[in-house]
Amino acid sequence: MSRKLLFPVDDESSDIVKRYEQFLSGAAPGYFDVEELESIVEFYLRKGRTKECTKALDLGLQLHPNNTALKTKRAKIYLATGDELKAFRILDKLADTSDYEVVLLKIEVLLKLERTKEARILADKLIAEESDDTDNVCLDIAFIYLGQGDYMTALHLLEKGDKYNNQNIELMYELAFCYEQNDDFAKAIVVNNRIISIDPFANEAWFNLGQLYFALQEFPKALEAYDFSLAIDENDSLSCIQKGHVLFQLDQFEQAIETYQEYKKMTSYGWQTDIFIAECYEKLERYEESISYYRLSLDAHADNYDALTGIGICLLEQEQFAESMTYIRRALVINEDAADSWVYLAEGYVGLNDLDNALVAYIKAIAIDPDQPDTLMAIANICLERAEYDLAIKYYLAAEELDENLEFIKLFISVAYYKHGNMDRALVYLRKAIDENDTTAALFLELCPEAIGSGLLEE
Repeated sequence: MSRKLLFPVDDESSDIVKRYEQFLSGAAPGYFDVEELESIVEFYLRKGRTKECTKALDLGLQLHPNNTALKTKRAKIYLATGDELKAFRILDKLADTSDYEVVLLKIEVLLKLERTKEARILADKLIAEESDDTDNVCLDIAFIYLGQGDYMTALHLLEKGDKYNNQNIELMYELAFCYEQNDDFAKAIVVNNRIISIDPFANEAWFNLGQLYFALQEFPKALEAYDFSLAIDENDSLSCIQKGHVLFQLDQFEQAIETYQEYKKMTSYGWQTDIFIAECYEKLERYEESISYYRLSLDAHADNYDALTGIGICLLEQEQFAESMTYIRRALVINEDAADSWVYLAEGYVGLNDLDNALVAYIKAIAIDPDQPDTLMAIANICLERAEYDLAIKYYLAAEELDENLEFIKLFISVAYYKHGNMDRALVYLRKAIDENDTTAALFLELCPEAIGSGLLEE
């Protein structure tokens, strides 16, 4: 599940960096104090430009050779470039080991070195020094554990911070995220609602609520949350696209189309949005309109598997079998391991009454994905039509094992056994079929007219 993250923006640091780069080019003289050099190094670190970081730091240490803060930045650069041992050696030699940033860096380095017990001792020591800012201390340490993917420890730290200050919204966002990562969606929902109770215009919290309800398939609640998010920020494209997806899940296809059209105006992802719109028209059985949007997407990306498959399906529905198979084959060139497309190809062959090739395509689909009861039943139907009763029984039974509620599966098993000459098994399955649907007896006689007067149905 995706989250909307808030990234720090470059404020006055960008002006300092600009002056620094002019100094390097010789366009301007300059002197930089420690804080300015720290800001320059952090700017490049955020951009992932470690070479520029090192160069700025070297200048800083020439100007301020004994400055602890700049030495700490050297450790951060080593950490960013994956040299944790060098980072740790620098931090371990620093005289002031009680410096907050140094301790946080040590925790991070120790975790990367898999010295988790030592890292936890330092973390607990920081938290034990209770202050008015303990909640933020917990949050800072939790960020480090989040960076390591340790959501359980991060959750423990955030819960502790939340007890110190239950109004810290930034902490609550991360707390909700950790609950989500630990599959405790109910608690994540509670925390997001707490944020909203403090700030009803918290667009991100409304969005996150929508994501959580979407994951739980509580689509009406998800829709309400996305609507609130859009009421706060009508240009929130993420909420807009998710609202479209929810409306699709609620079978509100007309409204979904309108929402997707709005999203299309907001972003440059038109060809992808056209796929969503086409799927809505397909669900509405407005196949020509669906095809037109699939073609728009295909025009933008010729190797668009979803668009090719979508057009193929729409043509299948219109019984344009040969043309449909042209698009399905193109889709299979892109992804020959797509079991669904092999099924669509088989259905095209069935429409053309080419059962031999249909059987080959169905079997290819089953080889890729064996968990397809409908496809197994389709294979069995072809075998039954070809009087290959042993094979028909085999595939019918395999389909029933995967889904015993397949429509008329017991009837067809009964027919296959009857045609095979196994009257006892035919009668067992026929009775089961009749128990489920009392019209089955008449259907059985349509498929097996030779059974009329045989006494089978009277047994």
